[in-house]
This record gives sequence, structure tokens and C-alpha cells, in this order.
Amino acid sequence: MRETLGFLTIAALVTGCMTMEPSGPAAVAVLEATKGNTAGGTVNFLQKGGKVVVIARVAGLSPGNHGFHIHEKGDCSSGDGMSAGGHFNPHGKPHAATSTPDRHAGDMPMLIADGYGDANLTVELDVVTVGSGTADVIGKSVVVHKDPDDFKTQPTGNAGARVACGVIRKV
Repeated sequence: MRETLGFLTIAALVTGCMTMEPSGPAAVAVLEATKGNTAGGTVNFLQKGGKVVVIARVAGLSPGNHGFHIHEKGDCSSGDGMSAGGHFNPHGKPHAATSTPDRHAGDMPMLIADGYGDANLTVELDVVTVGSGTADVIGKSVVVHKDPDDFKTQPTGNAGARVACGVIRKV
């Protein structure tokens, strides 16, 4: 509980800092563990010109690599995270690494959890938006997976069970 509160405090500070600078629309997903898991945290999205800055802070993971994606439905109501649907893919592209221009809009880099189960990631994405267009993330969800993403297996990257889920909401 203490770790989750710490991450929520950090998220509030990051969100507050993001709103102080002149910039575009922002959104946040508060990640909650799926049944039988302990992962939680926040993922912030900030539109900056033609890119979206994503800042993720997640705790309660097993050490190592975890698949990390934006999913098509803003629904985390099922205990296993399956209500979030598949990867967000408004342009019908294949699943791939973020270094590949032809990919799902929901493809994001791997989360890498340290020995304490904490993962921090800051990345700029060029195929999503916050607040407008067909690639708008607001109303979608963020899912953290149990296993690493192989960035090849279609359409999911073979990333395994969903250990945390959060709906992306406008800030």
C-alpha cells in the first residue's frame, strides 16, 4: 500500500508539473492489479506537438521485462483485464516494436522491473494522440502483461496474462 501511495503522489506531482508548462492535452491511467496480482501505478500521457510523451511508474511487478500496451477498450472491469479488448490498432497495422514505423498505435516499449518490482519508463510515441483524431488514447486502457513482449507474434507479442489495467482519462 505504501508503494502504491508513493507512486500516486509522484503521479500527482508529474501531472501538476505537466499542467504548468505550455503544452497540449494530457491524460492519465491509474493502473490497478488484476485478480491475483499486485501491480499498480500510473501512466501519464502528454501531447507535445506531433508526439505524445508517456511517463509510466509501476510497482508490484515480478523483476524483469513486461509487455506494455494501449488496449482498444476503456474497460478494466473484468478480473483478468480481458475486458480491455485487444491492442489499440485503429490503422490495421501489425504488432511490432516502437522502432518500427508500421505498428499498432497501442505498441509501447517493454516495462523493465528492477529487483524490487518497480518499473519506470519515459518515452515519446509518434502514432497516438491525446484528445483528437482516430489514434486518440483517451477512453482506451493501458495494460501491463506478465511476460516480455517478443514484438513479433501477431497480434499480441505473446506477452501473457494481464497483471494490471487502467482506463485512460483526460486530465
